[in-house]
Amino acid sequence: MKSKPIFKTISSIGFALLLVSQANAQSKDSKGFRPLFDGKTLNGWKSVGGDAPYTVEDGAIVGRMTKGTPNSFLITDKEYGDFILELDIKLEGNKTNSGVQTRSHLDPNANNGKGRVYGRQVEIDPSPRAWAGGIYDEARRGWLYPLDLNEKAKPVYKQDEYNHIRIEAIGNETRSWINGVPAAYVVDTVDASGFIGLQVHSIKDEEDGKKVYFKNIKIQTENLKPSPYPEGQYIVNLTPNSLSPAEQKNGHKLLFNGKNPDGWRSVKGENFPEKGWAIKDGIIKVQKSDGGESTNGGDIITKDKYGVFDLSFEFKLTPGANSGVKYFVTLAEKTQGSAIGLEYQILDDKLHPDAKLGRDGNRTLASLYDLMTSDKSRGATRPIGEWNRGRVVVDKDNNVTYYLNGVKVLNYTRGSKEFKDLVAISKYKDWDKFGEAAEGHILLQDHGDEVSFRSIKVKKTK
Repeated sequence: MKSKPIFKTISSIGFALLLVSQANAQSKDSKGFRPLFDGKTLNGWKSVGGDAPYTVEDGAIVGRMTKGTPNSFLITDKEYGDFILELDIKLEGNKTNSGVQTRSHLDPNANNGKGRVYGRQVEIDPSPRAWAGGIYDEARRGWLYPLDLNEKAKPVYKQDEYNHIRIEAIGNETRSWINGVPAAYVVDTVDASGFIGLQVHSIKDEEDGKKVYFKNIKIQTENLKPSPYPEGQYIVNLTPNSLSPAEQKNGHKLLFNGKNPDGWRSVKGENFPEKGWAIKDGIIKVQKSDGGESTNGGDIITKDKYGVFDLSFEFKLTPGANSGVKYFVTLAEKTQGSAIGLEYQILDDKLHPDAKLGRDGNRTLASLYDLMTSDKSRGATRPIGEWNRGRVVVDKDNNVTYYLNGVKVLNYTRGSKEFKDLVAISKYKDWDKFGEAAEGHILLQDHGDEVSFRSIKVKKTK
């Protein structure tokens, strides 16, 4: 048998090593990313949910919008825990939306056995509301981070062009970027791992045949380092009565620690009420009495006062309940009922009669009570018995903004002509300079109905 020349053997070994080196380079780039899509096939992916087809065209995964079918998803065979994901997405038109599922799951029995995807999704939204990059909890909790909470990211989406998406899911935090601009920031203990999915949304018939394109899909799962995020950007923290390190750095503090009434007192004295309020299981609750104002335990207020601030809180109503969160409460006004202050109304609009009083609905949920009606047309309200998230922001120029579950529902300016005109025709018309104090207490109202609060936090701003 004739032996091969040694230089040919060395050459073959070198060529083999080169091929291995090239394969490794293709599977993992210099930053540690690996492709989730090979650019040619749908290997590693499967279609679930609806019947919208997914194909590969010119190096992109293409989902075709299909009438008469529910939301469709192309999901990874593998599940992922902590990761950084990057991809480019293009959506034809602006009449529907799409999204990227993260750490998501499948209910296999839904949709006649085709399954229904649920879990956190980074939204692709070309509509005028401009919430692309926000975080939505598909088929479960709804919007977690609408981009009303981050106005700077709204203009970034490019219509009918590829948009670059970056998603960091590290520990309990999910953060998103769109075209390099920070978009959403959610802290959430639900779902530590799950699959990644690409959505084709259900559509109206006229959108049939339009396409969604996904390309350059890559993931990093090792040696993860969170990217810098703008200091001061609002964070949705869904862990009850807690502050993340970023929230603490931003200057937030808890007004309720989930255990005791530290920092709160009765409007009637220096101590916390002996009856009418209960603290248990991380909740501070107004107990049911007779439905009247301050006839049981009475209102409670913060011991500290606030002038320019960002206040967040979660609340849960029982059927027919009424309460409120007030601010700029000075206690200078003497009343028989609830203490006087500007109020974020908390109400069961369907069952409580107060919703039909006042003017044009200005006593309904998330309204500036008896002065200005909230705009809940974008579906911000969650059902009675579920937790809702309220937020009140007061800036240095006396502009006040209300949010309900992250959706902006109301804005006004304290002391403006419009504000004074509204006061003049309200129940507050007899109070001199109502709502114009430089600072005041924050108040939780006892209106005789059972209402629960938690995750009450505030940031003093400049």
